[in-house]
Amino acid sequence: MSFGRSSKPKPALPYEELLDLAVKSLASKMKSERDLRRKIAERAEDGEAVDRVMAKLKELGYLSDERFAAEYTRSRQENEKFGRRRVQQGLMQKGIATPVASAALATAYDDVDEAALARAYVERKRMKAPSGDREQKQKETAKIMRRLMAAGFSTRAVWKVLREWGGSDVEEVEIVEDEIGGSGEAI
Repeated sequence: MSFGRSSKPKPALPYEELLDLAVKSLASKMKSERDLRRKIAERAEDGEAVDRVMAKLKELGYLSDERFAAEYTRSRQENEKFGRRRVQQGLMQKGIATPVASAALATAYDDVDEAALARAYVERKRMKAPSGDREQKQKETAKIMRRLMAAGFSTRAVWKVLREWGGSDVEEVEIVEDEIGGSGEAI
């Protein structure tokens, strides 16, 4: 059962129309090579046409995983305030090769104070310092820790933010750090 879309397959496109579809797709939103290949493969007559389109786009300079990774990383860091691990995970999901992802992450994150970025994330999400009795503070602290870890920050940066608030018990943070596997440094 399909909702909202016709289940009728779209007709296969010849090379020229496939190239036009790919250019329009890239004009609306930058894509990784893998994502674009998947999109145009759905409409291609054959695999050879897809390969020709991909080669032409690279030749014209319209398609580059290096540029995509750099832009994706910059955008996620500046706009979403995500930590290195979260952005790395996103790049892997987009099919970016590990060396390309590592280079983009190094360029964007090597000179960034991760704790300051975590504070910016906290402000963006309007998180409040833990308050209430000891049990309530521990619950709120654990919730904030989970959110910051999910946003890609190292345990060390999370710990710094929580200590500034005075809302974490050292033992609680150490337990989480041990579970993760050590220093909390980004991969």
